[in-house]
Amino acid sequence: MVLGPDALALAYLGAATLFILGLKGLTHPSSARRGNVYAMAGMAVAVAATLLNPAVKSYGWIIAGIVGGAVIGTLIALRIRMTAMPQLVAALHSFVGLTAVLVAIGTTLTHAHNPVLLAELFAGSFIGAITFTGSLVAFGKLQALLPSKPLRFRGQHLLNLALFAALLALGADFVLNDRFVSLLALTAIALVLGLLLVLPIGGADMPVVVSMLNSYSGWAAAATGFTLSNPLLIITGALVGFSGAILSYIMSRAMNRSIVSIVFGGFGGAAGVETAVATAAGKGVKSAAVEDAVFLMSNASKVVIVPGYGMAVAQAQHALKELMETLLARGIEVKFAIHPVAGRMPGHMNVLLAEADVPYDHVFEMDEINPEFSTTDVALVIGANDVTNPAAKTEKSSPIYGMPILEVSKARHIFFVKRSMKPGYSGVDNLLFYQDNCSLVFGDAKAVCEKMAAELKATA
Repeated sequence: MVLGPDALALAYLGAATLFILGLKGLTHPSSARRGNVYAMAGMAVAVAATLLNPAVKSYGWIIAGIVGGAVIGTLIALRIRMTAMPQLVAALHSFVGLTAVLVAIGTTLTHAHNPVLLAELFAGSFIGAITFTGSLVAFGKLQALLPSKPLRFRGQHLLNLALFAALLALGADFVLNDRFVSLLALTAIALVLGLLLVLPIGGADMPVVVSMLNSYSGWAAAATGFTLSNPLLIITGALVGFSGAILSYIMSRAMNRSIVSIVFGGFGGAAGVETAVATAAGKGVKSAAVEDAVFLMSNASKVVIVPGYGMAVAQAQHALKELMETLLARGIEVKFAIHPVAGRMPGHMNVLLAEADVPYDHVFEMDEINPEFSTTDVALVIGANDVTNPAAKTEKSSPIYGMPILEVSKARHIFFVKRSMKPGYSGVDNLLFYQDNCSLVFGDAKAVCEKMAAELKATA
């Protein structure tokens, strides 16, 4: 059975519609699961329609790829921890980029050429190569295989500019003269450029980088769609490319960063953190026991919980859900405060809280919750270092200076749950620790939160 042109077009239109509905569903936690169902249904329709395309002459390698991919994907999905989700996303982006490069090279070797096709191949290989190596660097930083701090050197921007100019020159030669060696050379340069663009980006900007690479992978897929004359791949790639670009812009604004500076490898980044560290070194740090936090929370009228990567590492979201329910049972108002870039990728904290069935009406974004910290009796911070750091407002030498933060410092009492005094992912010491109204509760976040809930129940 094969589909005629009209049936194939209708199937692709239906799949594209489902993808759009999927994106719309992902705009809010309450509809995210429905959005995922739409997206999966769209992909099922797309794969089925493509397999029934008359252009498909053999199914052997296709079936082998589908089965192999399904097995690998299932194993990864079952074993992956939520803390490793950002680096998994980065790795998947690299696969999309590599696919675009391989399709470009394979098409060049096996198909008749014309200037339009050659331009498509140039775009696919160029974007795909940058996406591939850039995503590998992002994976390495997120997985702690590479240092999270920016890796910069003198003349890096001039080198990037020179490489980009050489890439364009080789691309023009490939399109105008159909030289395969030019395609290989520009691909090699693009691979190097991907490394050089992401290596200078520090840990504080990694959520934006993940989103940006998502956009790149979409454009790589769209370019591949033009090469393969597949309208659905073009539509899907464009959806991913535009949505990723918009999200990157929104996130860069939330961090008070220039999207242009991030795209071009941390251009104009700040120098260091010496001032913040020096400020913190001259002050003391107070520690507190779980019982101290429980006493103040049990006598509070409002408690705001601020989850961060520390919560994700410890898988403490279920313990926080129990703590929230215990506080609510005592008539205490409880809210969760979410920073747009908390964690390692967009929406990281929202996903974890949804996994624990924390009601959506208890979860508030930064702009909504910030005015309430001044009337908050107790703020409980679970490993959210960079997004609560007052250095973003006071230390001009800090890499995070100018980034909007959760104004936890205004709460009457602050309890910050940490394993150690190690700074956050950006490497910046959190000046919040040294405020008079802040105490650190050292220990595993899950164990601490479980003990807090148990102590509260015992004192009821």
